Amino acid sequence: MHFPNLKPNYYNMKTFVFLVTTVAFVSSVTQAYDPDPLQDICVAVDDSNAAVFVNGKICKDPNLVTADDFFHSGLDKPSNITSRLGTKVSTVFVNQLPGLNSMGIALARIDFGPYGVNPPHEHPRASEIFHVVEGTLYAGFILSNPGDPNQEHKLFSKILRKGDAFVFPRGLIHFQMNMEETNAVAFASFGSQNPGVVTLAGSLFGSEPPVFPGVFAKAFQIPEEMVMKLQSLPWIGNN
Repeated sequence: MHFPNLKPNYYNMKTFVFLVTTVAFVSSVTQAYDPDPLQDICVAVDDSNAAVFVNGKICKDPNLVTADDFFHSGLDKPSNITSRLGTKVSTVFVNQLPGLNSMGIALARIDFGPYGVNPPHEHPRASEIFHVVEGTLYAGFILSNPGDPNQEHKLFSKILRKGDAFVFPRGLIHFQMNMEETNAVAFASFGSQNPGVVTLAGSLFGSEPPVFPGVFAKAFQIPEEMVMKLQSLPWIGNN
């Protein structure tokens, strides 16, 4: 009687292990965004004094939730622009609108004074769709480092006018500038309740404690004295 070879195939086992590892990795990547809610609502509460920190916000007792937890007003009114950048960002993130908790969305209004700039920045947790309501804006984003070191960083930019929309991919440096002597207004929608904002200039030169000047002198190919001058400036944001 002939019995089949029951000895495990070494190469088949390697293939199986590789596939399991790959599936596990891909599954972890697909979870790299705001998680889906496990209940209808999870209204955020002020957890700044909580003993336990969670990924997001602690849920309010559903029996205490009201319509006001999902309501925000004032986005029709222009903001007072005081920043030297000539812009004002009014965010509607989970801290301003508790009902956004676990929903994976957020909103912001950006007011531009004449030639005002929303400086280069990035959102580590969300992509953004930017919609111009009034005015003419120059907007763009820059791709991450190219695989070929001989290639330049790629810029995608457009002149945007009333009714236009532009997408800024998650984590990429982007900016906007008012191109006219009149005010401009835009709204930005995000794929996270808390997109986060990293403003390049302020983060690099306004950190506490300051970064050793030699780092930026080498990185930007400028004298250390210029770095220290930049670090001495008051890096004030626009929100």
